[in-house]
Amino acid sequence: MANSASGMAVNDECKLKFLELKAKRNFRFIIFKIDEKIQQVSVEKLGQPDESYDDFTASLPANECRYAVFDFDFVTDENCQKSKIIFISWSPDTSRVRSKMLYASSKDRFKRELDGIQVELQATDPSEMSLDIVKGRAF
Repeated sequence: MANSASGMAVNDECKLKFLELKAKRNFRFIIFKIDEKIQQVSVEKLGQPDESYDDFTASLPANECRYAVFDFDFVTDENCQKSKIIFISWSPDTSRVRSKMLYASSKDRFKRELDGIQVELQATDPSEMSLDIVKGRAF
């Protein structure tokens, strides 16, 4: 089903892997990529449950846009173990303008396909998605 605003389709694997992350916690993170030739969002990388936030950030390309979800575990001030699914729109300043526009115009529709996102973060360089910022947004 293509998005009328940007003509973007979402591969079923995106939704299926997201459901696995959400319900079964099979993955720590998922990185999604838009294939511009076929105008479709697909899964690029699945992070294993034992991978860290640093492993996740190292998996994002320095000069290309991506969407990602990260299953963030944390402990509240009341000492409760919690988890939040964070959607990250990665759009580095060094990426192509066309790519940035494509990711920006497709983001809302893609996010709607992933039911259960609790926090959204937009980042143009690694400092905008540091662990401290993610923790601050999750609480």
